[in-house]
Amino acid sequence: MSHISEDLFHFQASLEQAGSSLEDFVRDNYVSKWMSDELYAAMAIRTTFVSAVHNFLVGEGLLNLERIQISPITDPLAHDVEHVPTVHYKGMPYVTTHSMIYHKFMSCFNPRFKGVFVDSPNIRLEIESPQRKQRGKYLIDFSQIDIELRRNRGISLEDYKNDVPKVKQLLKEDFERAIDFFERMIIAAVSAIVRNNEPELEALGVSLEVPTQPFPRLKHTDMLKKHGKADLDAKAGAEVDTQFFWVVGLMRENYDLIYPYLCPDGSKIPLAEFDSDMIFNYDICAKARNRETGEFTPALEVLSGAIREWLYEPIVERLLDNKILRERPVFEGGNLTNIGELDGYGPFLSTVAMKDGNGQSLFPDTMGGGIGVERFLYSILRGAKIEKIDDITCFGKNPDSFPIFLF
Repeated sequence: MSHISEDLFHFQASLEQAGSSLEDFVRDNYVSKWMSDELYAAMAIRTTFVSAVHNFLVGEGLLNLERIQISPITDPLAHDVEHVPTVHYKGMPYVTTHSMIYHKFMSCFNPRFKGVFVDSPNIRLEIESPQRKQRGKYLIDFSQIDIELRRNRGISLEDYKNDVPKVKQLLKEDFERAIDFFERMIIAAVSAIVRNNEPELEALGVSLEVPTQPFPRLKHTDMLKKHGKADLDAKAGAEVDTQFFWVVGLMRENYDLIYPYLCPDGSKIPLAEFDSDMIFNYDICAKARNRETGEFTPALEVLSGAIREWLYEPIVERLLDNKILRERPVFEGGNLTNIGELDGYGPFLSTVAMKDGNGQSLFPDTMGGGIGVERFLYSILRGAKIEKIDDITCFGKNPDSFPIFLF
């Protein structure tokens, strides 16, 4: 712990040099927030939100999964983070959890599971804004309610390659099932907040209306052509007059389904030919409404999810495409001859390749998503009293807020 003491010594010295003190910093940036009416209101709404989502998921028959905070693998993510922290234990390096995406997949092996949910730990050391700009929406340590549902379609690689119309139809049906599931979850959560937390919403100067199905749905490729990549969610959100809407079909993580992707001859559809109709993922975006003016704040993505890649061959090719794997796994007698070249993905790939006694794949076909708890609260509460995501947390670690985090 000596290096922590040294860092705190230097931080306190810099405060003193600036004419301040450690007590002043703690009082101004922590204690005053802990004692504020705004934080009380936000935390009361958080409690209602988390409870309502859990109650909805239990009511839908999903099972609660344990939290996985360290593992040989974690979500590799499509966006840049500073690095993945590593913990060494019993001679093995384990990385901290970006999200529990791979653990969700494997927990659904059991055919009796309808699905799972978990308050997933998420440590993502986001890179500080290069413009030293307060971006407001990032936390390096946050909570996400992760959800995964079994699809139980059993589509083989032969069907995948040779019966595209049939597979597309099944995928479209499951896509609509996922959309309906998450819309109903949001409606249940917002209904609970409106029912239980009207005084807190009023204190924060925002209003919240229970959405109705279907939520507006925008295609990512259409929005890109219209608005460009920068601030896309906010620009797209200006086109709809509801607090919640979808952006669908965006190229993102290696496990989000692209179809068709592998061709019968073993070739792959070129990246330049992908469009939103081939990408089976979805984001829910949300915005806050000012109670006095009725104006919306810019929209933010609060939930992301997809139908997942489920067959061994496309899973491996996607990992190669995203440069997560350096080479294809090679199996011999149940072992991986090149396990040393696969980083921590060897055990996962072994489960993906596993077959039953009839030669059928055991790996589950699933769909799911994750909703950021703090991101959701920030998106619906910001405005009159809430300026940045730190404001709705007791110990929020926003990379753009402080030079050092004390708690």
